[in-house]
Amino acid sequence: MGKLKNEELGRLSTEEFKDSEKTPVALVMDNIRSLNNVGSAFRTADAFLLEKIYLTGITGQPPHRDIQKTALGATDTVEWEYRESTEELVAALQKEDYKVVAIEQASESIPLQQLQPKANQRYALVFGNEVFGVTDEVVEMADAVVEIPQFGTKHSLNVAVSIGVVVWDIYSKLHFKGNLF
Repeated sequence: MGKLKNEELGRLSTEEFKDSEKTPVALVMDNIRSLNNVGSAFRTADAFLLEKIYLTGITGQPPHRDIQKTALGATDTVEWEYRESTEELVAALQKEDYKVVAIEQASESIPLQQLQPKANQRYALVFGNEVFGVTDEVVEMADAVVEIPQFGTKHSLNVAVSIGVVVWDIYSKLHFKGNLF
Protein backbone atom coordinates (compact mmCIF):
# COMPACT_ATOMS: atom_id res chain seq x y z
CA MET A 1 0.00 0.00 0.00
CA GLY A 2 1.32 3.42 -0.89
CA LYS A 3 0.09 6.99 -0.89
CA LEU A 4 -1.50 8.20 -4.10
CA LYS A 5 -0.09 11.14 -6.02
CA ASN A 6 -2.44 14.07 -6.67
CA GLU A 7 -2.81 13.12 -10.34
CA GLU A 8 -3.92 9.61 -9.28
CA LEU A 9 -6.84 10.87 -7.17
CA GLY A 10 -9.24 11.33 -10.08
CA ARG A 11 -10.58 14.68 -8.88
CA LEU A 12 -13.13 16.69 -10.85
CA SER A 13 -12.14 19.70 -12.88
CA THR A 14 -13.80 23.01 -11.99
CA GLU A 15 -16.22 22.61 -14.91
CA GLU A 16 -17.01 19.00 -13.99
CA PHE A 17 -17.67 20.13 -10.41
CA LYS A 18 -20.04 22.86 -11.55
CA ASP A 19 -21.91 20.40 -13.80
CA SER A 20 -22.14 17.68 -11.12
CA GLU A 21 -25.28 16.81 -9.20
CA LYS A 22 -24.91 18.43 -5.81
CA THR A 23 -25.55 17.10 -2.35
CA PRO A 24 -28.79 18.82 -1.24
CA VAL A 25 -27.07 20.80 1.51
CA ALA A 26 -26.22 24.48 1.84
CA LEU A 27 -24.05 25.98 4.56
CA VAL A 28 -25.08 29.18 6.34
CA MET A 29 -22.18 30.92 8.02
CA ASP A 30 -23.77 33.06 10.76
CA ASN A 31 -21.33 35.86 11.65
CA ILE A 32 -18.12 33.83 11.44
CA ARG A 33 -15.10 35.88 12.54
CA SER A 34 -12.21 33.80 11.27
CA LEU A 35 -11.42 33.98 7.58
CA ASN A 36 -9.56 30.68 7.94
CA ASN A 37 -12.80 29.06 9.13
CA VAL A 38 -14.59 30.52 6.11
CA GLY A 39 -11.94 29.10 3.79
CA SER A 40 -12.19 25.73 5.47
CA ALA A 41 -15.98 25.77 4.98
CA PHE A 42 -15.44 26.30 1.25
CA ARG A 43 -12.98 23.43 1.10
CA THR A 44 -15.37 21.09 2.92
CA ALA A 45 -18.27 22.19 0.69
CA ASP A 46 -16.16 21.38 -2.36
CA ALA A 47 -15.12 17.98 -0.97
CA PHE A 48 -18.74 16.88 -0.52
CA LEU A 49 -20.31 18.63 -3.55
CA LEU A 50 -22.54 20.93 -1.48
CA GLU A 51 -25.05 23.19 -3.24
CA LYS A 52 -23.98 26.53 -1.87
CA ILE A 53 -22.52 28.59 0.97
CA TYR A 54 -24.30 31.63 2.38
CA LEU A 55 -22.10 34.13 4.19
CA THR A 56 -23.99 36.41 6.56
CA GLY A 57 -23.39 39.38 8.83
CA ILE A 58 -19.72 39.93 9.67
CA THR A 59 -18.58 36.78 7.84
CA GLY A 60 -15.75 37.61 5.45
CA GLN A 61 -16.14 37.13 1.72
CA PRO A 62 -13.85 36.05 -1.10
CA PRO A 63 -11.57 37.17 -2.49
CA HIS A 64 -9.35 37.43 0.57
CA ARG A 65 -5.93 35.89 1.03
CA ASP A 66 -6.79 34.35 4.42
CA ILE A 67 -9.87 32.66 2.93
CA GLN A 68 -7.86 31.50 -0.08
CA LYS A 69 -5.12 30.10 2.18
CA THR A 70 -7.47 27.43 3.55
CA ALA A 71 -9.97 27.20 0.67
CA LEU A 72 -7.24 26.20 -1.81
CA GLY A 73 -9.32 27.31 -4.80
CA ALA A 74 -12.71 26.06 -3.57
CA THR A 75 -14.09 29.60 -3.82
CA ASP A 76 -13.89 29.06 -7.59
CA THR A 77 -15.99 25.88 -7.49
CA VAL A 78 -18.54 26.29 -4.70
CA GLU A 79 -21.40 28.69 -5.37
CA TRP A 80 -21.71 31.35 -2.68
CA GLU A 81 -23.70 34.42 -1.80
CA TYR A 82 -23.52 37.14 0.85
CA ARG A 83 -26.59 38.19 2.84
CA GLU A 84 -26.54 40.82 5.56
CA SER A 85 -29.25 39.25 7.73
CA THR A 86 -29.12 35.61 8.76
CA GLU A 87 -32.72 35.78 9.94
CA GLU A 88 -34.00 37.05 6.59
CA LEU A 89 -31.95 34.40 4.78
CA VAL A 90 -33.35 31.60 6.98
CA ALA A 91 -36.91 32.77 6.32
CA ALA A 92 -36.22 32.84 2.57
CA LEU A 93 -34.65 29.38 2.60
CA GLN A 94 -37.63 27.96 4.48
CA LYS A 95 -39.93 29.40 1.81
CA GLU A 96 -37.79 27.52 -0.74
CA ASP A 97 -38.51 24.28 1.19
CA TYR A 98 -35.13 23.95 2.84
CA LYS A 99 -35.14 22.37 6.29
CA VAL A 100 -33.04 24.73 8.37
CA VAL A 101 -30.87 22.96 10.93
CA ALA A 102 -28.97 25.04 13.46
CA ILE A 103 -25.84 23.33 14.77
CA GLU A 104 -25.89 24.44 18.38
CA GLN A 105 -26.07 23.33 21.99
CA ALA A 106 -29.67 24.02 23.00
CA SER A 107 -32.27 22.73 25.43
CA GLU A 108 -34.16 20.81 22.74
CA SER A 109 -31.29 19.86 20.45
CA ILE A 110 -31.03 16.36 19.08
CA PRO A 111 -27.73 14.50 18.94
CA LEU A 112 -26.19 14.35 15.48
CA GLN A 113 -26.36 10.57 15.36
CA GLN A 114 -30.18 10.76 15.57
CA LEU A 115 -30.48 13.05 12.55
CA GLN A 116 -31.85 11.04 9.63
CA PRO A 117 -31.66 13.14 6.45
CA LYS A 118 -33.99 12.32 3.58
CA ALA A 119 -32.57 12.10 0.06
CA ASN A 120 -35.34 14.23 -1.47
CA GLN A 121 -35.04 17.03 1.10
CA ARG A 122 -32.79 20.08 0.91
CA TYR A 123 -31.04 21.20 4.09
CA ALA A 124 -29.50 24.48 5.20
CA LEU A 125 -27.01 23.93 8.02
CA VAL A 126 -26.41 27.02 10.15
CA PHE A 127 -23.04 27.35 11.89
CA GLY A 128 -22.51 30.23 14.29
CA ASN A 129 -19.95 32.67 15.53
CA GLU A 130 -16.87 31.20 17.20
CA VAL A 131 -17.68 32.87 20.55
CA PHE A 132 -21.46 33.34 20.59
CA GLY A 133 -22.65 30.46 18.39
CA VAL A 134 -25.79 30.61 16.27
CA THR A 135 -27.89 33.64 17.19
CA ASP A 136 -30.87 33.02 19.48
CA GLU A 137 -33.24 34.32 16.81
CA VAL A 138 -31.98 31.78 14.26
CA VAL A 139 -32.14 28.94 16.80
CA GLU A 140 -35.80 29.84 17.39
CA MET A 141 -36.52 29.92 13.64
CA ALA A 142 -34.76 26.64 12.85
CA ASP A 143 -36.71 23.53 11.91
CA ALA A 144 -34.32 21.52 14.07
CA VAL A 145 -31.33 22.08 16.31
CA VAL A 146 -28.60 19.46 16.18
CA GLU A 147 -25.75 19.07 18.63
CA ILE A 148 -22.50 17.18 18.13
CA PRO A 149 -22.06 14.99 21.22
CA GLN A 150 -18.78 15.67 23.03
CA PHE A 151 -17.24 13.75 25.88
CA GLY A 152 -14.19 15.69 27.05
CA THR A 153 -13.70 18.84 29.11
CA LYS A 154 -14.20 21.46 26.38
CA HIS A 155 -17.61 22.94 25.65
CA SER A 156 -17.35 23.18 21.88
CA LEU A 157 -15.46 22.30 18.73
CA ASN A 158 -13.89 24.75 16.30
CA VAL A 159 -16.50 25.79 13.73
CA ALA A 160 -14.46 24.38 10.84
CA VAL A 161 -14.22 21.03 12.62
CA SER A 162 -17.96 21.12 13.36
CA ILE A 163 -18.71 21.72 9.69
CA GLY A 164 -16.57 18.74 8.70
CA VAL A 165 -18.18 16.43 11.27
CA VAL A 166 -21.77 17.38 10.42
CA VAL A 167 -21.33 17.45 6.65
CA TRP A 168 -19.58 14.07 6.65
CA ASP A 169 -22.32 12.60 8.83
CA ILE A 170 -25.09 13.82 6.54
CA TYR A 171 -23.21 12.94 3.35
CA SER A 172 -22.47 9.42 4.56
CA LYS A 173 -26.09 8.86 5.63
CA LEU A 174 -27.32 10.00 2.21
CA HIS A 175 -24.76 8.15 0.08
CA PHE A 176 -23.48 5.05 1.85
CA LYS A 177 -25.45 2.02 2.91
CA GLY A 178 -24.26 -1.13 4.63
CA ASN A 179 -21.05 -2.01 6.38
CA LEU A 180 -17.51 -2.33 5.11
CA PHE A 181 -16.77 -5.46 7.16
